[in-house]
Amino acid sequence: MSARLPIQVVDIQGHCPVYRVGDELRIVDGYKLVCDRVICLHALQSLNPYYVALSRGIAPRELGIAGKDGAAYVQCLDPQRYTDGGTVTFRVSLETE
Repeated sequence: MSARLPIQVVDIQGHCPVYRVGDELRIVDGYKLVCDRVICLHALQSLNPYYVALSRGIAPRELGIAGKDGAAYVQCLDPQRYTDGGTVTFRVSLETE
């Protein structure tokens, strides 16, 4: 059984030309990215190592990416302090179907 993975932008350091705090997307059925907006490839790269494990129920704590609330946190690959871009932090929660 796969979990739904709601993903929310919770923080942006610098300026991101794609996302705003509060933007959401989700992964369903373990591999389908559902979103009604443009997706940044930097964001996908930060989610790729974790989405399969999370969707199969492996706890964020076991993966070393758990926040104090138990959700998973990852950030995009843009090193904002060097590029003048924006480093986006995503909160990935788990919803079992």
